[in-house]
Amino acid sequence: MHGGTAGRHPPPGPSKRFPVAAVDAILKDVLGSYLREQPYEAARCRDMAKDIAEIIKARVKDLMIPRYKIVVVTHIGQLNEQSMQIGSRCLWDPASDTFSSYVFKNASLFALANVYAVYFE
Repeated sequence: MHGGTAGRHPPPGPSKRFPVAAVDAILKDVLGSYLREQPYEAARCRDMAKDIAEIIKARVKDLMIPRYKIVVVTHIGQLNEQSMQIGSRCLWDPASDTFSSYVFKNASLFALANVYAVYFE
């Protein structure tokens, strides 16, 4: 008779958890540094939303988190006498997949950045 663990497999899932706090800090840093003094201008903010998403994605990838697919979505809008609700839905495994989100505001604009982290077996 053989004891031991032959034939057993480690439980599925990431060996390294997604570092939500570190990604939250990246979102806060990038949005704050790029938008702190930025006035709302529709065309410029449209381009900045794309650029900021790419910068965030690159900085998150620099964290070297194995086997996670990273999706970054940013919104920039004018602050005025209105409100806005932004929702998102994802099909994922709550045991291994997660997200980070941060909202920034200055005198004339708001920005929302979401990072979705989806684990691949």
